[in-house]
Amino acid sequence: MTAGTHSVFNQPPPLVEYDVFSQDAALSEAFARWSGEAPDGPGAAELAALGRQAGSAEAREWGFQADENPPRLRTHDRYGNRIDEVEFHPAWHRLLDRAVAAGAADAWSRPHGQLKRAAAFYVWTQVEAGHGCPLSMTHAAVPALRAETELAAELEPLLTSRTYEPGLRPVAGKAGIIAGMGMTEKQGGSDVRANTTRAEPAGEPGMYALTGHKWFCSAPMSDVFLVLAQVSGSDGAGGLTCFLVPRVLPDGSRNTFRIQRLKDKLGNRSNASAEVEFDGTTLARRVGEEGRGVPTIIEMVAATRVDCVTGSAAIMRQAVAQAAHHTAYRSAFGGPLIDKPLMRNVLADLALESEAATALAMRLAAAQDSAAGGSSHDRYLLRLAVPAAKYWVTKRCTPVTAEALECLGGNGYVEESGMPRLLRESPLNSIWEGSGNVQALDMLRALQREPQALNAYLTEVGRAGGADPRLDRAMKDLLGELSDLDGIEARARRLAERFALVLQGALLVQHAPPEVADAFCASRLGGESGAAFGTLPRGADLAAIVERVRPRTDRAG
Repeated sequence: MTAGTHSVFNQPPPLVEYDVFSQDAALSEAFARWSGEAPDGPGAAELAALGRQAGSAEAREWGFQADENPPRLRTHDRYGNRIDEVEFHPAWHRLLDRAVAAGAADAWSRPHGQLKRAAAFYVWTQVEAGHGCPLSMTHAAVPALRAETELAAELEPLLTSRTYEPGLRPVAGKAGIIAGMGMTEKQGGSDVRANTTRAEPAGEPGMYALTGHKWFCSAPMSDVFLVLAQVSGSDGAGGLTCFLVPRVLPDGSRNTFRIQRLKDKLGNRSNASAEVEFDGTTLARRVGEEGRGVPTIIEMVAATRVDCVTGSAAIMRQAVAQAAHHTAYRSAFGGPLIDKPLMRNVLADLALESEAATALAMRLAAAQDSAAGGSSHDRYLLRLAVPAAKYWVTKRCTPVTAEALECLGGNGYVEESGMPRLLRESPLNSIWEGSGNVQALDMLRALQREPQALNAYLTEVGRAGGADPRLDRAMKDLLGELSDLDGIEARARRLAERFALVLQGALLVQHAPPEVADAFCASRLGGESGAAFGTLPRGADLAAIVERVRPRTDRAG
């Protein structure tokens, strides 16, 4: 129906009915490169099927519904019995069901599993990012549980299952399970060694009773949780230890898992983050040795940090895709916005940031695969590259998303556009699994304690040596920064930024189209642009860069 006073025109069609995977050149090319598959191989075909679902109007509606109908806590049933249940909108379950079926939580049971899983996570995160938390926790729980062979044999097939089966039941009776995590406490935050939750032996070998609290418990509707608690060992052992807490015990009774409240968060509203209490009757199975809690979960932390990079890259990609799509169909001042020189500069600048983030995320995933296969180079590369990438890519997510929102003008500030939801989500990954300072300091620890990590990094970026003089100078300057150790802790953020940018530049110079690599090196490494987006230097091939990121829909052509 048309209004009697005006006609509706010059409004872009919705960005739906497109393939989120195949129409993302940076992602599909990186997947082909690191998987070794042909562009039409089975892995790409599976991702393209997921990409078409992610780009559908149906999935887009699921994302809006999950965000607009946040989870609700039910502490008691109608009779007064304590139940501690979290209710979710059906759209949340549809999102998780499709993600699990697509392998977005399974990286451990197939060749190139980390890469395939990261690409699926990247694609499906663009539908709605909140449900990515339990996917990430489920994926990352596997390496921690491998500290206990018997426990891993029991749970790994369920954690890597392609079946999503919600509901509080014993894990032995389910076809697939979801994992959560509870590490931080009120007084400590990232300093988990300050945790006060206590664990006491509970009779059966390996079983303990927990007493304490967790300030941020991710995904409290999950089947099992990895938590940290202090053990007082009478034989001189003890200390911070990792435990597995089931929501439902093998006999079908519910474990004591008191959900005090759900957090009221800036974004990530579809996902439940809770404060929980363990009252001395909460039963848990030890994972790893007593006092080895941090070493036990360290691989889990590394895996979730890579997910922070991948998730932020996905949010950036969706924001840039929306901006490019909108400006392609919106006319102003005599023509499409996408053709205006200044808007094209802004879009190209955003596209560079998105492509660099995607290239780095996929390289990290491929390195995880090869490290698991025995590559010492990639194992040491990850030790340095993960904290640097987690620091930088997650930091860039918010300004990229905000600028992309501005490309839509007032329309971007309206909830129906989906851009406000992306903007609210954009700061999360910079905080989750250690904020910026934690990442920068972790990178310094790697430099100081593991010289092989720096050697691996220099070998990696050295593969692009001589390809671009600005990249060569940036490498040299970075080495100069490392030669001056005076006050290095105060400069840790600058170092993390430079490590990430040089690695991104090296990847783009080797693998991206020349126009992308040239503009990135000029603006990010050569100092040839300003602080704001849209200040790429004269000579950059703006049209080619923008065309590379613009999605095409079946509806719009």
